Amino acid sequence: MATISSLTTPLPTSTKLALSTNQSKPSFQILKPGTPFNHFPKFTHLHKILNTKAPQRLFAVTEETAPAAAVDPSSEAARRLYVGNIPRTLTNEELTKIVEEHGAVEKAEVMYDKYSGRSRRFAFVTMKTAEDANVAIEKLNGTEIGGREIKVNITEKPLQSLDLPSLQSDESQFVDSPYKVYVGNLAKTVATDTLKNFFSKKGKALSAKVSRVPGTSKSSGFGFVTFSSEEDVEVAISSFNNSLLEGQPIRVNKA
Repeated sequence: MATISSLTTPLPTSTKLALSTNQSKPSFQILKPGTPFNHFPKFTHLHKILNTKAPQRLFAVTEETAPAAAVDPSSEAARRLYVGNIPRTLTNEELTKIVEEHGAVEKAEVMYDKYSGRSRRFAFVTMKTAEDANVAIEKLNGTEIGGREIKVNITEKPLQSLDLPSLQSDESQFVDSPYKVYVGNLAKTVATDTLKNFFSKKGKALSAKVSRVPGTSKSSGFGFVTFSSEEDVEVAISSFNNSLLEGQPIRVNKA
């Protein structure tokens, strides 16, 4: 569909009128005689209408930017669902039974933390077809499982290549320890260094890690901090449980 704009002010017959589409709001630019239009690739044509009884009127016609290419409906990306805020006790089998009421399920996988073994409160479900995936989103998003309102949508976009090195570095530098605390209700803006520095205010934090949604840079809203002794763990819990970190009260308990 084309967008048409007009200007009613009388102009010399040698004047050219350009419509700029690079700004948030369309704007006109008066060009000097002889200025070529090849600097304005979005122009399809320029109409000049002359009327002896009315001011000269110029119309500029531009094409709208083509929409971004849609996801291939046959690809796994179009069939793979993110299911968030699920109960910690929900299993793969239970999740499969819930989702398959609305379409054929190929695979369901609840995500668990590799250090604590606890559910990370989200899962991925791959449907047989993109149509099944869309129906599942429509029927399940915003419904409750075990008293928790779940979020269901197509999985997050993959990480940009520039994000990968820093996040891989966070993962590889994490030092695990039997003296560890789980930190929940983290603000999405909290980074690994922020978490470690915060807990270093009382004693010495050995290492820290903010958990991420697999394949994305999005925070899962929780993390872990390790220490070198049981005493440091007890101090961390008593000092920081329910304290504010970047505007949110955090939960701290033994991992």
